[in-house]
Amino acid sequence: MKKALLFIAISISLVSCDKAAEVKEFKTAYVDTAELMKEYTETKDLEAKYKGQAAEKGRQLEAEINRFKQDAANFQRNAQANGQEWAQKNGQELQRREQQLAQAQQGLQMQLQQESGKEMDSLVKGVKKFIKEYGKEKGYAYIYGTGDAASILYAEEKYNITKDIVKLLNEKYKSAAKTEEVKK
Repeated sequence: MKKALLFIAISISLVSCDKAAEVKEFKTAYVDTAELMKEYTETKDLEAKYKGQAAEKGRQLEAEINRFKQDAANFQRNAQANGQEWAQKNGQELQRREQQLAQAQQGLQMQLQQESGKEMDSLVKGVKKFIKEYGKEKGYAYIYGTGDAASILYAEEKYNITKDIVKLLNEKYKSAAKTEEVKK
């Protein structure tokens, strides 16, 4: 009976060793998405583009706001000189202009957010596609993302491929920009 139990134990261990040999090793890595987006040249260019547009369009609106402030100060002086009845009669126009300026400011912010949001979404889709292709090419089973939307609680630094991805994306972006310049 001891021999039978020994034979069963050896058989089980051999079967479990065979199954352990079948387990495939997964190659994994991670990308710090916050750092990637901070260091990626196309992201920097996109942010600069919309910052410039906001400044340009903001200057136009700022001029109108300054005119309104001057008119409001003049109205205040006239209201003190002409009394409450005059102020109620003539104040509606000033209130209407104030509301229009507030709406224009809000509209400008929304417009810039929508435009930049569309381009940023497109950029993110392109980055994800690039990382997917990179992962296939390099033989990774998984590439995780960390940063703002962290999906990893721990990772060894040796698996961080963020710098490689940033470098390759920047090279790709520069070559695409040069190709566009040649076309022009």
